[in-house]
Amino acid sequence: MPRLFTGFEIPSQTGLLLSMLRGGLRGTRWIDPENYHITLRFIGDIDDRTADEVANALDRIRRQPVEIRLNGLGSFGNGKPHAVWARVEPSPELAELQAEHERILQRIGLPCERRKYTPHVTLGRCRTSSNEDVARWLAEHGNFQAAPFVAGRFVLFSAKASVGGGPYLVEEAYPLAA
Repeated sequence: MPRLFTGFEIPSQTGLLLSMLRGGLRGTRWIDPENYHITLRFIGDIDDRTADEVANALDRIRRQPVEIRLNGLGSFGNGKPHAVWARVEPSPELAELQAEHERILQRIGLPCERRKYTPHVTLGRCRTSSNEDVARWLAEHGNFQAAPFVAGRFVLFSAKASVGGGPYLVEEAYPLAA
């Protein structure tokens, strides 16, 4: 049963910049740079037949390439931080592509995503980091900014069932036409 999600890959130069943020936050398991990505839609564990349906349905998407801008950092967690991330600046093109993924997956019969979409690149998973530790790390690194890049394709990733962080494999790639 594959665990799938759709997303954008991160160019190696951008990944190198992001990797320089690693460290200085105790109790955090840092994501390996080759596993950095921007999730468009988490799909989860599905059977092989549904995975084939997903792959075929995504192939019908026709969109322009999307400019991606990373600026700022943040964290997720209600009361206790569980991840630190680099912020992806929202754009209409990104929102429309993500919404199309959502519509397609619901048409296949997958449940809707309950969480509000927050585009980001996860940098680390906080295991025992305190709110104070995360706040300090964010204050020290929070002015992060990377050169924009153009995502010329989105991909269908598979992941091993685990606590997250990879390794992720590209199962299918879908070009965005100029």
